[in-house]
Amino acid sequence: MGFSVFSLTRNLGGVSGFFQVVFVVSLFLVLFKAVRFYLRRQWLLKTLQKFPSTPSHWLWGHQLKDKELEQILIWVEEFPSACLQWLSGSKARVLLYDADYVKMILGRSDPKASGIYGLFAPWIGYGLLLLNGKKWFQHRRMLTPAFHYDILKPYVRIMADSVNTMLDRWEKLDGENCPLEIFHYISSMTLDTVMKCAFSHQGSVQLDENSRSYTKAVEDLNSLAFFRMRSAFYENNTIYKMSSDGRWFYRACQLAHEHTDGVIKMRKAQLQNEEELERVKKKRRLDFLDILLFAKMEDGSSLSDEDLRAEVDTFMFEGHDTTASGISWIFYALATHPEYQQRCREEVQSILGDGTSVTWDHLDQMPYTTMCIKEALRLYPPVPIVSRELNTPITFPDGRSLPKGITVAISIYGLHHNPSLWPNPKEFDPSRFAPDSSRHSYAFLPFSGGAR
Repeated sequence: MGFSVFSLTRNLGGVSGFFQVVFVVSLFLVLFKAVRFYLRRQWLLKTLQKFPSTPSHWLWGHQLKDKELEQILIWVEEFPSACLQWLSGSKARVLLYDADYVKMILGRSDPKASGIYGLFAPWIGYGLLLLNGKKWFQHRRMLTPAFHYDILKPYVRIMADSVNTMLDRWEKLDGENCPLEIFHYISSMTLDTVMKCAFSHQGSVQLDENSRSYTKAVEDLNSLAFFRMRSAFYENNTIYKMSSDGRWFYRACQLAHEHTDGVIKMRKAQLQNEEELERVKKKRRLDFLDILLFAKMEDGSSLSDEDLRAEVDTFMFEGHDTTASGISWIFYALATHPEYQQRCREEVQSILGDGTSVTWDHLDQMPYTTMCIKEALRLYPPVPIVSRELNTPITFPDGRSLPKGITVAISIYGLHHNPSLWPNPKEFDPSRFAPDSSRHSYAFLPFSGGAR
């Protein structure tokens, strides 16, 4: 076979030409991205100029990291009603913490902000939390019977049994002179509760070591998702999947899905038993999972496997994790205010005595304990912020306007710490929720409000 310097030169020339093309295309893409970034930033600066904020970096935005809640309190004090938060150089949202502003947004039908909520889609799919429009309405109507009072009343005994199992675990730790991280125990208890009440689970999740892998996966997914929200580097899905955090996130998703798939598979197997199937069919109201399994859509078809798992993933997560967070902070608030804790204890003991288990009828006989629960939820809302993407322009009571496409974030934490609504907002004061107290109907939203 012949070989010459001329053929080598031609080959090198071909390689060189290829890299030149790659360079030119790459340069064009970078310039295109830079121009788009500039134009988007200039449009946001002009559009949102009436919403003030503290200085931010032109590329990275407000780099708050783990100081976001502290910064929100500063903004609430400094900027009445609303302010601007830059998530990156070309990405911003308007934070709302005024009750009248919030009322206007929650009274509309704007969709969830896809850029933020979409980060949770690989984990919980498109269930009630992430769905919008007609499909959300269909699923919401389908699942409404699962939350009827007649369904909830018998759950109180199941909840009490799960709490007693948790207390038995704590008693075994009695005598250990060290701090106790209660969130893990409470999370296990709330998962146990939701598994029994909503998914017809037999046995105790709290005593099953295998369930720890699910709760740990949820903890990881929470922290990873919120870290991604704050990282401009992770906006691109491809880059995120290639990163160590991305690989960790998708491994945790797989663990969470294995747990929920197992729950669905087990219930389907139980319903293959004729006796169990007949028992369920005779029930006046079905549990959450049974509603999903027996559901028929408008066209007569059953819920797809994808939609089924999305609703199970959503409710499994929302039903235990945010509940565990809220309960943990309630305990924290009472532990740091022993005088209020003692009054709650005395009230409960006056109703239950030394051994009676709590029932549905007892729940409205604990006014002071209820006041303390609400005040703890005001100070420490389980979900501190919710977002919407405006699908039509809006004008607020003070005349400021926003166009279609802007993301607005209702800062529930900021709303609950707004001194114009709550005097001395950092103080734990249960009397704010005394039966004769009054406040704006949208001043207290621990679980958001409106149609969602």
